[in-house]
Amino acid sequence: MLKILEKHINKKLSFLKESKLLIAISGGIDSVVLTYLCKELKLDISLAHCNFSLRGQESDADEDFVLQLAEDLDLEVFVQRFDTEQYAEGNKQSIQMAARELRYNWFSDLAEQLQFDYILTAHHADDNLETFLINFTRGTGLEGLTGIPEVNSVFVRPLLPFSSEDIETHAKENKIKWRDDSSNKSVKYLRNKLRHEVIPILKEINPSLLQSFQSTLNNLNDTADIVEESTNAVLKRAIETIDDNHIAFKISEFKKVNNPKAYLFEVFKDYGFTEWQDVLNLLDAETGKQVYSSTHRLIKNRAHLLLSEINSGVNKTISVLEEEKQVETPFGTLFFDEADAIFGNRSNIIFVDKMLLKFPLTIRKYSEGDVLYPLGMTGKKKVSKYFKDEKLSLLDKENTWLLCSGNDVVWVINRRADNRFRVTENTKQILKIELK
Repeated sequence: MLKILEKHINKKLSFLKESKLLIAISGGIDSVVLTYLCKELKLDISLAHCNFSLRGQESDADEDFVLQLAEDLDLEVFVQRFDTEQYAEGNKQSIQMAARELRYNWFSDLAEQLQFDYILTAHHADDNLETFLINFTRGTGLEGLTGIPEVNSVFVRPLLPFSSEDIETHAKENKIKWRDDSSNKSVKYLRNKLRHEVIPILKEINPSLLQSFQSTLNNLNDTADIVEESTNAVLKRAIETIDDNHIAFKISEFKKVNNPKAYLFEVFKDYGFTEWQDVLNLLDAETGKQVYSSTHRLIKNRAHLLLSEINSGVNKTISVLEEEKQVETPFGTLFFDEADAIFGNRSNIIFVDKMLLKFPLTIRKYSEGDVLYPLGMTGKKKVSKYFKDEKLSLLDKENTWLLCSGNDVVWVINRRADNRFRVTENTKQILKIELK
């Protein structure tokens, strides 16, 4: 196994030979064997062990085993204890999910703080099959069927080509000791149920199951490459604008393809959407129709789909005191300076008669009933009607702010000033207000 791993690293993971590595070690057979193999290959390794405090003395014994192993092999070791049950309860997660989150967050922090280049985990071919089956039983797209990536950011899994049987054989032949986790025998967890009850039957049906599975994974990954290439081609044509508030996609580009729903899934799957028929229906929905995920929403706006994050925060009101020269806002910085005359003609600058203002001014979002006397026009107009006439999308409306004096609108910021505060021949103090 050592020679095969060395050959595999030389061929596909040669960067590991020049890197500072952190091995995630539980004390179980897989991570212990990985440690011994890396040590024999003279890789620059340290160990990191999580004590999740879930199995009492057994968890503590695992920790002691890892500490002794590090001493025997003359390796640096880091240990972190977690109150996993409390974390799971506080974050409303399963114990398994909480442990995974705690583990990966700590590993990443450790690597960043101590400048480890990569984190090695001992996932192997059987883990890959189990993950495939878990995703398959829960329902997934192509991405969920392409297996555990060998390299994913800083995480590297060099043992993926090997089976659990390969690892156990190597451990026994080399008289390597390890710790057995009693929780791995419990079939109340889906992964263990698959490991102990389902996969043995599949291997009985096909003794070459792992080899056949690897061939299938290779085919699926090849297909995934084609899907990604095709999706990127559509995306390149579909994305019209990107700014801080949203991404605008041209609906016409999704309608040109043979299977719009499939492309919509590939484009928006990472934003938490699950109701794909509703997303598809947006293509022919009325303007203003929305579909939500827990973090994002898609809005139909005429010929476009607008993707934006959900802002769960309350729209705050910002006060501007008379003596303030600049004010930080969610959309930029407003500068207030006295001027001798009006100059320039830009949407991000207005000049007003300071004597007509009532301080403190307020910066806020639109409210029902707001009225604007548009500069350069006669008469008044509801701000809602102004938005409609300007053909603003729902998202544009939500991200438009007003500068107000009392209840009166002074400026639809970056769009239109109010005629009531314009500079005239009788103006004695000109205030220049600029958005940067």
